[in-house]
Amino acid sequence: MILEKETLAPFLSWLGPARVLAVDLFPDQLTVTRSQTFTAYERLSTALTVAQVCGVQRLCNYYSARLTPLPGPDSTRESNHRLAQITQYARQLASSPSIIDNRSRQHLNDVGLTAWDCVIINQIIGFIGFQARTIATFQAYLGHPVRWLPGLEIQNYADASLFADESLRWRSSYEVEELPEEHTKSSTAELCQLAEILSLHPISLSLLERLLNSTRVNTQPDNQLAALLCARINGSPACFAACMDSSNEYKKISTLLRKGENEINQWADRHSVERATVQAIQWLTRAPDRFSAAQFGPLLEHEKSSTQIINLLVWSGLCGWINRLKIALGETY
Repeated sequence: MILEKETLAPFLSWLGPARVLAVDLFPDQLTVTRSQTFTAYERLSTALTVAQVCGVQRLCNYYSARLTPLPGPDSTRESNHRLAQITQYARQLASSPSIIDNRSRQHLNDVGLTAWDCVIINQIIGFIGFQARTIATFQAYLGHPVRWLPGLEIQNYADASLFADESLRWRSSYEVEELPEEHTKSSTAELCQLAEILSLHPISLSLLERLLNSTRVNTQPDNQLAALLCARINGSPACFAACMDSSNEYKKISTLLRKGENEINQWADRHSVERATVQAIQWLTRAPDRFSAAQFGPLLEHEKSSTQIINLLVWSGLCGWINRLKIALGETY
């Protein structure tokens, strides 16, 4: 997607690390080892799968073009089964993240993915979802017509039962070698629990921290509402609880936000300012391929600049990335 320099100038603080991360996750040269088995073909195949789930055509075309020249895996039964499991996992985490569980993680282990590989595949899935929602945001800002792929379903809200217990805790599902504390600390609240497992790939952890720090505005109620909504839709009670703990604005409606889509929409309909935010975040989170100026425009009516709106929507895309990392790399108890 080609945009004018003037259009992109206000967003360079997060575009910079995002571009570096794209190069890091999909390098031109890649060496496979016993502990790092995830191949260049598998990385780009995963990226294409997630782009197709999101339905953003520009992204599908881009990753399809990058994947096509690469030699595929050999045609053995084991290789085909491995790629099928990777593809299924990527599709599930991208489209219905709350269904990922220990059995899903075991399937990856069964086809030879190491803990390091699992960090990479989950970072890729999160990153491509973020890319798709960023592209959808700019397309809506520019008023481009929506070109969604037929047959794609809108992501459903995760089951409300996941949010019934307000005292849930989170733990990693992977045992990793204990590293010095300075290697596993995170400067962001969102990543503090994930830092130990994500530190297996420190470059992507560092760049994700930079992305979060450059887009987050903790004092803005809209950002808090976006984080809560994304966690509720995607099914991450751990992210929801962490955000609620730091939110003064929405503590009083915590019970309502834990409920279903209808209750949340009924609440939003009674609050004109929040209604525009809720509608935009819901569409971008659940169906980025259908996000358009129809959802972007109403946000401009509440004395927000287009720069503020784009940053809010990009922040929601990052929240979805963190939701998926929390779901994929650990469990609540």
